[in-house]
Amino acid sequence: MKWLGAAAACLALAMAAGGQSREQDGLRTAEDFAGIRDRQARSLALFAEAGKVIRSPRCLNCHPVGDRPTQTDAMVPHMPAVTRGPDGMGAVAMRCTNCHRAGNFSVSRVPGDPAWHLAPVEMGWQGKSLGAICRQIRDPARNGGRSLKQIVDHMATDHLVGWAWRPGAGRSPAPGTQAEFGRLIAAWVASGAVCAAA
Repeated sequence: MKWLGAAAACLALAMAAGGQSREQDGLRTAEDFAGIRDRQARSLALFAEAGKVIRSPRCLNCHPVGDRPTQTDAMVPHMPAVTRGPDGMGAVAMRCTNCHRAGNFSVSRVPGDPAWHLAPVEMGWQGKSLGAICRQIRDPARNGGRSLKQIVDHMATDHLVGWAWRPGAGRSPAPGTQAEFGRLIAAWVASGAVCAAA
């Protein structure tokens, strides 16, 4: 019976939150920045373009600064009121997988992925400038111990990151494609992985 109550809460939440969308700009390609001769300026421009994805609700909802994710294109606090938990997959009684399954469930409008979870607290992005986010991504102490090569691979091929372009249920996808985003991040790294000061 507890499972039925949780399922009903998930369905009610999804029905209330679904259907919101907003226009997204496309992404310029990494090649569009090849004409910028100054390497530092090119690096900054590449990351600013990648920032269209990084700062989209599809990414920010799962990169909260605190312990509670947000949801929908409006980035409202997650309902039911879930928290991060010790492993980023929810508290004991409210695990992410109680509602979020291996894929999007169109009937209930609940999104899903086999690895559904919050980003590590060290990777909280909400409310931060693009320069601050850039420095977090570049810093192994705050990016899950990843090298820049691993960051490129994560952004370009990770299945959960890729969910941002297949969110289902009327949600706005992240701009461009995951492949385009990955190429922007790779070009940013190749140009020195420069971050804006602000």
